Amino acid sequence: MLVAGMAISVAPASAQTDGSQPGDPSQYDSAGGGSAAPNSGGTAQASEVDPETSGGAEYGSTTGTSTSTPEYPVVDGYTAKMLPDGTAAAPAMAPSQVQHAIWAANDLIGKPYIYGGGHNPQFKGKGYDCSGTVSYALHGGGLLKSPLDSGSFMKWGAKGPGTWFTIWTNRGHAFVIIAGLRLDTSPAGDPSGLRGPRWRPQLRSTRGFVARHPRGF
Repeated sequence: MLVAGMAISVAPASAQTDGSQPGDPSQYDSAGGGSAAPNSGGTAQASEVDPETSGGAEYGSTTGTSTSTPEYPVVDGYTAKMLPDGTAAAPAMAPSQVQHAIWAANDLIGKPYIYGGGHNPQFKGKGYDCSGTVSYALHGGGLLKSPLDSGSFMKWGAKGPGTWFTIWTNRGHAFVIIAGLRLDTSPAGDPSGLRGPRWRPQLRSTRGFVARHPRGF
């Protein structure tokens, strides 16, 4: 659902190097220290153990990688960067969960919008809807066990914008800002006009939406 209003501005919110597969959440060190954006206080509270209500806080904050590969691109700093092919490079200073969420979302770029797409235990689909796209990215970061619809995201995690993730959601639509870059199935504000899961070079109105984020991120 498209809404009109003032465009937001997002400050930069903001792989493994041991031979393990970067996309595998089982490789995360739940006790890791993690990189946090300046003044973020961005270490998750390990005592909160239900990712369906805590927004993934059980996973802790772990250190990401500064090593870039074609499959898992990384850029310096705290802000994700959109690449010419439409995928995104994760910031080197981001926690591992943030990097993995970005790389997971890259798998969806160019897939069609399909209502209900991705809403199954495997997060799989030939196409994805808005909340299915957000769910897939969060799952790729190890922060969500089951897909949620946009209405459910209104109660998920913690209130307000996060340091690394901000989910903007209402009962009709959801999109997410990850490390300063917008992931959205709606082309609102995007000159391309293309629908479906895509990184968008511009931000958009958030009037009528509520902000949520994974605790600690």
